[in-house]
Amino acid sequence: MHYLQQIGFVVLLVAASWLFSKKIGEIRRNILLGKDEDLSDQPGKRWKNLLLLALGQKKMFKNPLVAVMHLVIYAGFIIINLEVLEIVLDGILGTHRLFLPLLGELYNWLINGFEFLAVGVIFVCIVFLIRRNILKLKRFINKDLDGWPRSDANYILITEIILMTLFLTMNATDQALQANNNEHYHQTGSFFFSGILSPLFTGMSDGSLIAVERTCWWLHITGIFVFLNYLPYSKHLHILLAFPNAYYTRLEPKGKMKNMPEVQNEVLYAMQPETAPTDAAPPAHFGAKDIFELSWKNLLDAYSCTECGRCTAACPANITGKLLSPRKIMMATRDRMEDVGRNIKQNKEFKPDSKTLLHDYISVEELRACTTCNACVEQCPVSISPLDIITELRRSLIMEESNAPQEWNSTFSNIENNFAPWKFSPDDRDKWAVEMQ
Repeated sequence: MHYLQQIGFVVLLVAASWLFSKKIGEIRRNILLGKDEDLSDQPGKRWKNLLLLALGQKKMFKNPLVAVMHLVIYAGFIIINLEVLEIVLDGILGTHRLFLPLLGELYNWLINGFEFLAVGVIFVCIVFLIRRNILKLKRFINKDLDGWPRSDANYILITEIILMTLFLTMNATDQALQANNNEHYHQTGSFFFSGILSPLFTGMSDGSLIAVERTCWWLHITGIFVFLNYLPYSKHLHILLAFPNAYYTRLEPKGKMKNMPEVQNEVLYAMQPETAPTDAAPPAHFGAKDIFELSWKNLLDAYSCTECGRCTAACPANITGKLLSPRKIMMATRDRMEDVGRNIKQNKEFKPDSKTLLHDYISVEELRACTTCNACVEQCPVSISPLDIITELRRSLIMEESNAPQEWNSTFSNIENNFAPWKFSPDDRDKWAVEMQ
């Protein structure tokens, strides 16, 4: 019977790991559908960004209270995984509290620390559920989150509460079994919170206590495996992708727009025709109409989005009632990637589906509302740039579809003909000075 439990656990572990790696592989493939971009320069600055932005959550501390609460959940997720390592090894080897003889008294301190974190996670998750569903903060009730995205956040918070409660209950029954001097439950010393709960199980037989402890153990580790495989389908994928996204963030000054060499060369050739090559191929695209013309970093941004809404809350266009929502831009880009991924999975390669990111997922009205002020980029806690995607899509609109408001077209025409935004000939520019004599 004991070996059957080990075999069952190993099967569960292998299945969970295989499903997770398979989905992560699909996400990696989707990200690499984007154009190549070299973001490997200045590794020192990149590691600093990773440590400060992803690990240290530097931008979150613009609101210290929320930052501390988020840090509790984050620390709980990272640190309690050390306890999960012990559970996994116990499941494979058929042992119980494998690290206890190795760590001695330090083991008691570690588990007590994990319990304090677990209680902190439960408290913070309850606060965040209240913020989302009772207080209904504006950025959490925005129409961007209608449907699955709003439920997704609640599911994660409730799951965290359940997992931490199972952990504490497992330890509490373990403590009760230790008090009964059960031979299979080694003396660990007292745990603070589970020690408070253990009297609730006084009077239960060892068989009943073991049944509760084992049930909590199995539900806890199974819940973690389910959570692991839920992550790639959830906004909480940012727990993993925040690290590479922070490392590969662009290091140029915020708001700096990249020139297109093809356009620059056209201007150069017009001014100096002798420099124009005779066999130059025309550029394939100006800007981006679909995810294939965006950079892989733009696509990584979309998968890293936390859907927190700080970008949309800071967007002046959105504040004044315009349709633009930077959060929705990222969510739409991710949706398009997922649809393309399913297309590739079904057909073994991408078959044109008569859809594009521009128009079918993101509208012209949204793009035109952007002021390129960079507020969304400044606010994002994980170094995402909705602005890069917006400007690339607008380039395609204007340079490939000639789709711009009449006011813009007049300005473009004046710049082309008069070398300035105004409708005056260059020869007449100094007339104002002549008239003053």
